[in-house]
Amino acid sequence: MATSAPQLKLYNLQGCPYCKKVRRALDDLNLEYETHSVPHSRDQRAEVYEVSGQYGVPVLVDRTNGIEGMPESDDIVAYLYEEYGDGQQPPGGFVSRLLSRLF
Repeated sequence: MATSAPQLKLYNLQGCPYCKKVRRALDDLNLEYETHSVPHSRDQRAEVYEVSGQYGVPVLVDRTNGIEGMPESDDIVAYLYEEYGDGQQPPGGFVSRLLSRLF
């Protein structure tokens, strides 16, 4: 029985390092996802608030698993690797990534 691709949506702000961390995890796991760019001004992020109960980004929606609005980049990355990583571990912090590129 074939499973359908995950139906992931990421509320994202260009230039946000926390959003970049989540996009990197999504890309590393080769997951298809929709990106919804949000305004820079928090008071203009009504949709983000409706989904997650807060105005910050990133926020992940995973329709496949009933995740309606998961905030916090570290939580999102951990969730993605646990749910879709097939045993892969999330990349370490900056120092680990830097060392892995050098060696």
